[in-house]
Parts: sequence; structure tokens; C-alpha cells
Amino acid sequence: MKTTSDLKEKILELKKRKNVVILAHYYQEEAIQEIADFVGDSLELSRKASQVDADIIVFAGVYFMAETAKIVNPNKKVIVPDVKAGCSLADGCPPDEFKTFLENYPNHIVVTYINCTAEVKTLTDIVCTSSNAKKVITSIPDDQPIVFAPDKNLGKYLISETGREMVLWEGSCIVHEAFSLEKLIDLYKKHPTATIIAHPESERHILKVAHYIGSTSGMLNHVKNSSNDTFIVATEAGILHQMQLDNPTKILIPAPSKEDNTCACSECAFMKVNTLEKLYQCLKDESPEVKLNNEIIEKARIPIYKMLDLK
Repeated sequence: MKTTSDLKEKILELKKRKNVVILAHYYQEEAIQEIADFVGDSLELSRKASQVDADIIVFAGVYFMAETAKIVNPNKKVIVPDVKAGCSLADGCPPDEFKTFLENYPNHIVVTYINCTAEVKTLTDIVCTSSNAKKVITSIPDDQPIVFAPDKNLGKYLISETGREMVLWEGSCIVHEAFSLEKLIDLYKKHPTATIIAHPESERHILKVAHYIGSTSGMLNHVKNSSNDTFIVATEAGILHQMQLDNPTKILIPAPSKEDNTCACSECAFMKVNTLEKLYQCLKDESPEVKLNNEIIEKARIPIYKMLDLK
């Protein structure tokens, strides 16, 4: 079995020889974040993917993110460490069911959170991420009705923030619904000076007690710019690696999960399917490859670029 340092060395050699760029989400394991050319949240990764000039893109995240990279780079090879790195939000919004759902709302603008399949994006007017969702919603005329999918928790948060009524698809993220309010309050009592920060995919009762609500990059920036020194972090625990690198003297505590598990935090099992060994193997074999037909690519590009072009 190869050591982490051996794998990193081999990955760097393959990356250089094959003209590869590695994009990774903040929720990936630490070793993958450290070897990546760029680490970001969904919006940052979408922008970066659209600017790539390498021959091959390795996307270390979940599968819908790799699909997005392929959509904005149809002539490049996009590969992933493991095709089983899925997403409960994307899986919970099947394209055929969503198409039938939309037939009930023929005059609505369709906004989908980027956490959905390429096929669902083809049924969409404009895509958003948690970083720019509020901007996307407020860019739509007040008299235009909206369908928002697939995350009902993000949708409810946006309704409260913008005052816009929206029809919501009943989807949710299993990671962000895993936080225990009771345990969070008990933890806060032990750290009464801590700032509670939460991702808007979390349930409403968690957002009500949060001092700051924001996207992955928003939370990173908030901790970096805050004068406080202790934070309880309600999002996927993978964010803590970069957050600690940015703030070596600050105390970062993962928000507790409802489940009794070894880390008492919330981790995305899908994100953790990817490993450094699999990253090396996919680089070596140039497989598994993300493949989409041209019709899906052409239709899905439109709402993605509407989002990326939004000023």
C-alpha cells in the first residue's frame, strides 16, 4: 500500500505530464484539499471550471459538480475519483418527476440550486449556489412567480430573506439536516462566547439560533474577519481543515450531530467516498470519465452561464 507522500508524489508527476488541473471542494478529505490546484465552494468551483485551460480536469467533489465542469468544458476530459460520490439533494430530485412537477407551474421561472443533476439543469431558467442564491432571486421581477428546487431549507431561508413567495420542491441535504438543536444548545452553554455559524441548507430551528448564516466561502470569510476567537460550525466538517489553516489561533468546534458517532459532527459520506488513492488511480487510468450528450450540455449551459454572468 502506497503512503500518502508516495501518492502525492505520483499524483504531482502525472498531473504535470498529462496537463491536469485538480479541482476540489472544501468538504473533501484533507489530503485531497492539500494536493488540489484549487479548493472552493460550488460557486467558486463553477467559475474556476469555466476558466480551465488544462487538457484534463479531475473533479474531487460530488458527481453533479463534475457534470457542471463538463458542461462548461464540453471539449475537455473530466474525470472523477469515484462515480459513487453522489448527493442526497441531486438524488432526491429525479428529472422525470421534476418535469411532471413543473407542469403544474407553467408560468413560473425555475431556479435550481446547483446541487442537482445535469438533466434537471436542462429544465431550469437560472442556476444558483448558496453564495449567490439571494442575488439570483432578487434579480427576478417581483411579479414573476418562482419555482425553487431542490433544497426546501435553502428555499425557506431565501423566502425569509427576500420576502418572495416561491413554490418549493421537497428536497433536503442529509448532512445539513443531521444537526441536533438540543446538543447545539448544550454545546453553546459550555462555550457562551462562541459564534454559531450555519449553512442555509440547515433546518430552520438551527438557523434561528445561528449568529451568522452563509455559504461555505461565506463562513470561511466570516471566521477570518471576525474578532471573536471561538466558533461553532454547522456545516460539513471538512470545512474545518481550511478554516483552521486560515485561523490557526482560533477555536473551531463542529456542531453536534443527532447521531452518536465517533466524531460527533456531521460528515458527508458521499464527499468522503473520494480518497487520495482513488484520485491517483483515476489520474493514472483517466477514468471514470464524465460523459454527457451534446443536447444536455447545450441546454444545461444556458442557466449555468446566466448565473455566472449575473453581476
